[in-house]
Amino acid sequence: MKPMDTTGTQAISRPADAAEVLASGRIVVLYDDAHPEIGGHLCSSATRVDADTVNFMITHARGLICLAMSETRMQSLGIPMMVGDTAYSRRLAFGASIESRTGVTTGISAADRARTIQVASAPGAGPDDIVMPGHVFPVMVRSGGVLVRGGLPEAAVDLVTMAGDGDAAALCTILDDDGGVADRSAVEEMARTHDLPVLCVSDVVADRLRQEQVVERVAEREIESRTGGNFRAIVYRNDIDAHEHMALVVGDLSGDEPVSVRVHSQCLTGDVLGSTRCDCGDQLELAMRRIAEEGRGAIVYMHQEGRGIGLANKIRAYALQDAGRDTVEANLELGFKEDLRDYGITAQILKDLGIRRVKLLTNNPQKIEGLELYGLEVAERSRIQAPAHPDNVQYLRTKRSKLGHLLDPEELESTGAERGQEPS
Repeated sequence: MKPMDTTGTQAISRPADAAEVLASGRIVVLYDDAHPEIGGHLCSSATRVDADTVNFMITHARGLICLAMSETRMQSLGIPMMVGDTAYSRRLAFGASIESRTGVTTGISAADRARTIQVASAPGAGPDDIVMPGHVFPVMVRSGGVLVRGGLPEAAVDLVTMAGDGDAAALCTILDDDGGVADRSAVEEMARTHDLPVLCVSDVVADRLRQEQVVERVAEREIESRTGGNFRAIVYRNDIDAHEHMALVVGDLSGDEPVSVRVHSQCLTGDVLGSTRCDCGDQLELAMRRIAEEGRGAIVYMHQEGRGIGLANKIRAYALQDAGRDTVEANLELGFKEDLRDYGITAQILKDLGIRRVKLLTNNPQKIEGLELYGLEVAERSRIQAPAHPDNVQYLRTKRSKLGHLLDPEELESTGAERGQEPS
């Protein structure tokens, strides 16, 4: 197979076309338009990789040769994660590097790496077929692909699966002439030079959302809240994770007018126990009152404790904060990204409710980007800022300065001054 034989100079936006290209043994350029800092990647169906494919990637992309594979395949091969007890984030979830047990010499040549990719992606491959460490770097992708995490490895494996070509894809980051991650213009220029079709991750997301629905309503009834009156509570399960999520609905959500929506991640300590360390419980109460007063809207309550790191790690992060770290530093020290949440399941719930255009009650611009990635229109954003107090003002300052939350600085500075803190 000769990678440069790929036909079609125009960028393609139909995943079905890209899947057909991959099934024929050719290369596609994938680009994460929501996260341009990640750059573009050459992508090939793992089962069809040969020495020419690997050599093309090494020569023209020059990044790390990776093998994106499903959770099931990673487990079947017995590949441990490179970092233990890590959650999924926008960073790649690397497993220990691998080598084919047979048919290789040093393992570094194009032919040897192609052999490793072929062996690891073959049907029925198991732990006896590989050794560790090696020269190919596995990346585990979420079950459910881009519907759960709108990442580039997930998009690559989704396309290969769509092609009926297995559950693994070879990837290589495209670097520019200076050795940095190539920007979009450089990626497109490379694609034109070598006649490679280009596809954006968002195209894969949109295609799957059009064709699939993974959430299911499992329970529904009216509930009364002393905070915000009456809501219709709808509990959802899905085919992807083991969690139950809930929507609290007020009024008729049909029509073209934007619907007030609060996407709220579960915070046991703040929502239930009344912790003063964060503003989560205050925001939830504000959202419930506001939507009840408007008479139309929804709160999607997601099982994503601690921005996705889980309850135990959240308490560990609290201990680190007590030792002087801020909320971001604590997450990073535990080996997590600042915010691990993804909004694929949230978007599916909103679409099941009939919502396409939202007035989002949030201070977090990442939620806007996350919902728009999954095909929802954020027609308006409305700030939902509870009054700061001495126990959480530094936490809120960190959210504003390090996570980009759109908080009123005057409110934070005045509260800090009450406590005798220097303005940030």
